[in-house]
Amino acid sequence: MDPITLNAIKGAAGAGGGEVALAVGHASSPYVTVYSWTSGFGTKYADPSTLPANSGISVAFSPDGADLAVAHQGSAHISVYPWSSGFGTKYADPSTLPIGGSYRLAFSPDGANIAVAHYSSPYITVYPWSSGFGAKYADPSTLPPDTSRGVAFSPDGDNIAVAHSTSPYVSVYPWSSGFGTKYSDPSTTPTGQGNQVAFSPDSANIVVTHEVSPYITAYPWSSGFGTKYADPSTLPANFGMDTAFSPDGADLAVAHFTSPYVSVYPWSSGFGAKYADPSTLPGGNCQGVAFSSDSAYIAVTHYTSPYITVYPWTSGFGAKYANPSTTPTSLGYAPAFSPG
Repeated sequence: MDPITLNAIKGAAGAGGGEVALAVGHASSPYVTVYSWTSGFGTKYADPSTLPANSGISVAFSPDGADLAVAHQGSAHISVYPWSSGFGTKYADPSTLPIGGSYRLAFSPDGANIAVAHYSSPYITVYPWSSGFGAKYADPSTLPPDTSRGVAFSPDGDNIAVAHSTSPYVSVYPWSSGFGTKYSDPSTTPTGQGNQVAFSPDSANIVVTHEVSPYITAYPWSSGFGTKYADPSTLPANFGMDTAFSPDGADLAVAHFTSPYVSVYPWSSGFGAKYADPSTLPGGNCQGVAFSSDSAYIAVTHYTSPYITVYPWTSGFGAKYANPSTTPTSLGYAPAFSPG
């Protein structure tokens, strides 16, 4: 989601307990799995004592690494845990729950808010966050038109974007401890159901993954949408499910259906020529993608075993890391590295 200050990930002393962790949300119990990470998978952490209620669709560490949130199907639709080299006792549910199953979630860059994209009206719900949920913010005056599947705060904290299932497929609002008036829609909208949205680390661009070709659409952003960038010369192969900028802003990754399942492009105010595919592809249709906080690793989650695949990243894919000794239990929806 939002960029974290670029610290070395190898041997880093993260705020969430002194080491880097890699979290995976997945489709069957325990619904979230977390590993220690040091240039490869370490030991799986013990499951939380109170599990998410159903499929873990999205996972996110707070910017300081002290909390781990899971958006899931099944009430309460969001579960958050203290994180310090393992799960603490689950925080109390919010007093006003998201309506319907949750898809994606995001912390604001300052860690003071947490947003959830979900199935039923009002489709987007945001809470103050301070080691627990505050009272839900008022809904935006113009709601997203249908199910929201993606959400992101801009790295400067001034805006919140929502990807949703019907036209215009993306909605963006000013954010200042609450929703401002929705920005005008882009003059050229994405072509189909929006699945995820991301801002570039400098907040100067916004991208949306969607389910109709070209599968990813990018715009300049400056308190509103600029003219759509040209599509990449080599498109993702099918439905764009997730997207992430590398924290240094140099690359843009897309998790998608159909081989090669993940596509990465150099980014400099537009798409560069797609990088070569990894020599060992992910194990099926990809649902999620994330870079580590130093841009040195890229993780993708996918439909078939081992459900999570990680590669070194240096302006291209390195050789796939060995699978974890204990894999997630089923379809991987989303990965997230803790801040380094």
